[in-house]
Amino acid sequence: MSGRALVDTNVVIALFGGDPAIVDSLKHRAAVFLCAPVLGELRYGARASARVESNLARLDQFAKALMVLPCDSETASAYAAVKFDLRGKGRHIPENDVWIASIARQHDLTLLTRGAHFQEIEGLETELV
Repeated sequence: MSGRALVDTNVVIALFGGDPAIVDSLKHRAAVFLCAPVLGELRYGARASARVESNLARLDQFAKALMVLPCDSETASAYAAVKFDLRGKGRHIPENDVWIASIARQHDLTLLTRGAHFQEIEGLETELV
């Protein structure tokens, strides 16, 4: 339960909701990362919320506390491999989740998520929280 982890969108939402299981899981990590696709999903959710300004401010503060991993050419290669493998299995997951998984694999991070569909991806360490 220690080590380096990438948080999925649903985990950040649960954290912001004060979920004690998420809080406990995160405090035992050596390092926690955010990635650009997750940040984009969260910013979209904040803009669609009833409290746009306060939610964006909270998100900005959270993002400043963590390293935000970008998508780059290495991510693109990881994305292609993940997407091709899923296609071969006849499995489809949301497009942003392919990017999130690719970033986690690229940086050898455990993906903390509440999405069981990530377990379809070979070579991706996931932890359902």
